[in-house]
Amino acid sequence: MRRKMFWQLAVLFLIMAVLVLHDFLPGGIIAVMAPQRMVPIYYVDTAEKKIAISFDASWGAEYTPGILEILHENNIKTTFFLTGFWIEKYPDMVKKIAAAGHELGNHTFTHPHLNTLDKEGIKKELERVHFALKDLWGKEPNLFRPPFGEYSNKVIEAAGELGYLTIQWSVDSLDWKDLSEAAIIQRVTEKIHPGAIVLFHNNGRYTADALPEIIAFAKENGYQIVPISELLYKDNYYIDSNDGAQRKKE
Repeated sequence: MRRKMFWQLAVLFLIMAVLVLHDFLPGGIIAVMAPQRMVPIYYVDTAEKKIAISFDASWGAEYTPGILEILHENNIKTTFFLTGFWIEKYPDMVKKIAAAGHELGNHTFTHPHLNTLDKEGIKKELERVHFALKDLWGKEPNLFRPPFGEYSNKVIEAAGELGYLTIQWSVDSLDWKDLSEAAIIQRVTEKIHPGAIVLFHNNGRYTADALPEIIAFAKENGYQIVPISELLYKDNYYIDSNDGAQRKKE
């Protein structure tokens, strides 16, 4: 009986202590007590009228030459996030993308749901693509986009331990849904903002059709289109956990 009462009092004391700490301890101390939520970079907080266009490649390559031609005609460099099985199936296309001066990023080898893997499993997915890209591109990739846009602290930490920044997007074309050319144009042009990262897919059925008007709109409104690495701050920044903005520290 006494032992039961002792544990009840102990639990009560613990609850009261947590409430007191929550009310009176500085926020920084509380933050140390609980794991901080990590988020990818969704966009860059900047007043400069710059945006980055990105393409995810995990199926097909039928429309990729057309996309590359449009980008070449407009003298635009972008970022392509490639999966390992796509790299293995289309190595010549990877070389063409790289030769055109575009940036290559890591989109995992098998496009899995990364939250279902442990850290070592996540790293294996990234490392297999890393070495494949290094071999074909001749450079060390350092940008990573998680499949399905799914992430967690575990995913971001594993990528960071391999030297990768985790990148999402702030403007989604939804081209993978086979939206019409007009619908893709409307979605993107209505949502473009300074520091935006725009998501397309290399084999979206109407992506190449929509690109010229989207590019023209961006240029007419004073936007410069750059690869993601040229949009990002290189140092003295933080990633806002509320909205995924990469912001300069004051």
